[in-house]
Amino acid sequence: MTADVTIPTSATLGEIHQQPQAWRDLAVLLGRAREDLDAFLGRALEDARTRVVFTGAGTSAFVGRIAAESLRGRTGRRFDAVSSTDLVAAPRTVLAEDVPVLLVSFARSGNSPESTAATELVDALAPVAHHLVVTCDPTGALAVGHRDRADSFVLVMPPQTNDTGFAMTSSFSSMLLAALVAFSPSDAAALDRVVASGARALRAEDDLHRILDRAPRRMVYLGGGALAGLAEECALKTLELTAGGIAAFHDTPLGFRHGPKAVLDDETVVVVLRSADPRVRRYDDDIVRELRADRPGQVVVVGADGLQDTADAELDLAFPEAEGLDDGLRAVALVAVAQLLALQASVRLGCTPDNPFPDGSVNRVVQGVVIHPLDAVHGARP
Repeated sequence: MTADVTIPTSATLGEIHQQPQAWRDLAVLLGRAREDLDAFLGRALEDARTRVVFTGAGTSAFVGRIAAESLRGRTGRRFDAVSSTDLVAAPRTVLAEDVPVLLVSFARSGNSPESTAATELVDALAPVAHHLVVTCDPTGALAVGHRDRADSFVLVMPPQTNDTGFAMTSSFSSMLLAALVAFSPSDAAALDRVVASGARALRAEDDLHRILDRAPRRMVYLGGGALAGLAEECALKTLELTAGGIAAFHDTPLGFRHGPKAVLDDETVVVVLRSADPRVRRYDDDIVRELRADRPGQVVVVGADGLQDTADAELDLAFPEAEGLDDGLRAVALVAVAQLLALQASVRLGCTPDNPFPDGSVNRVVQGVVIHPLDAVHGARP
């Protein structure tokens, strides 16, 4: 990879940079839908035993993992995150409890086979089922299939978030923000700080070039709590946009020591996503100090502030506007750092960001999935 690379215009670049305005548009949309959404959620959650399950595949699954962790801690309510790929593969394991289910499905297009199959399996196996569909495409199979159902609510994101690039960018952050505000309406009051944090992240391109000037062959993203899901998304963006040219990994700061740390070499950059939670942050800081002592110049901290008492603190990317935001809302804004890093790395490696896999080996909407029916011996609930 070479320095001083000009990032050409692309759909992916535009979709990354449009995010702050998309979030403002989403706030207006949610305000208009609030009364109807609250009425639906009131019915769906009337039974205190109801299990809220966030689902989706790939990036959409990571939306659910971040949102569930964030909302569980702040609302005291049970939220589970189960990828649609796991739900479809092992539905009786996922839905073993005899309790009502509110399935919250995240999908950019809603056209992947697992999206609709997951909702059908919940209908078949849960004693009572409701569906909240959060999608960017009003014409997708998931939205169309649930639009007129009394037990469903379809929440469509602003039209520009139906990303046309290969990788999900504005669709990811907008669906995450929508989930947080849907179940925690007070989060809407933090919109200005989310927008300001995201806007600053989008202006950090020179800092990101300095990271990539180290020519990493590997990148590791570490995050704890709700930011564990963000670490997954950051790693996936790197893999997708570089077509695997940079091997990307993710873990938690504590989990990384238990074997995965073996991935480190002289051509690895580690990005630590620093938590808003004081306890989680202590473990973030411990791993930063440990790694900086062993591998100077290879560790970057991303958060509201950096670690000024450590070597290489000048590498840290600080976003003071994020101070006071919980990790779910921080993830909405700070994912832009990883999106831009992946985009810049893609260009440096000679990839085409809007279509990193021109041979069709990996597709924007997954191909080749066969949905197998529930077997006759262990069928749906009577």
